Amino acid sequence: MRLTRQSPGTQEAALLERLARLMVDDEAPYDVIIFDTAPTGHTLRLLTLPEAMAAWTDGLLAHNRKSAELGKVLEHLTPKRGRDVATPFDDPTQDPLEDLDERTRDVASTLIERRRLFHQARRRIEDENACSFLFVMTPERLPILETDRAVKALEEVRIPVAGVLINRVIPADADGEFLAARRQQEATYLARIEQHFRHLPRPVLPWLPTDVQGIEVLEQLAAQLEQQGF
Repeated sequence: MRLTRQSPGTQEAALLERLARLMVDDEAPYDVIIFDTAPTGHTLRLLTLPEAMAAWTDGLLAHNRKSAELGKVLEHLTPKRGRDVATPFDDPTQDPLEDLDERTRDVASTLIERRRLFHQARRRIEDENACSFLFVMTPERLPILETDRAVKALEEVRIPVAGVLINRVIPADADGEFLAARRQQEATYLARIEQHFRHLPRPVLPWLPTDVQGIEVLEQLAAQLEQQGF
């Protein structure tokens, strides 16, 4: 269990389990639940977590003194072609864990229940009447590429996408007063950066009129960084 706390993705898996329980709880006192998540990382992790959990479980059981006995559980935690993992028992009238001791049965039952939970949540995500994704992006090159990749990844696995919200668009009537107000707000954030990261080098680059693309622009930025000793 000490190794488990330090395993990559442990905290993420715990958060996703909490989200999954909210999604499948039809009696929860909410009309709408909004999850603010990364464009691709958390979403795709949720979709692949049951399979990842099977691999993690395999490694955990391999280091257990009862690995030979617990190994029987793996076949019920690993998806098989043509079988719904949400109901992993081949024969619903037979308990496949009946030949295990009480402690091992508890571990196996917990793992199976958790896998069932994630698959139920994934089916809820795929239901366009119950869930949809709204991407928020800025009109810049990298956000466009990242959002395009995320939308295609979700559409490939038949997950509904409600739309794309374009944020931080320069108003048509932007003038000197508008930019002055933005510069004043920016100054407060620059002061906060100075406070929190005073022990680190803090080179500053200006907001360019174009995207950072091409050798010429990169050379200009490199020269500015060199002037600041970075």
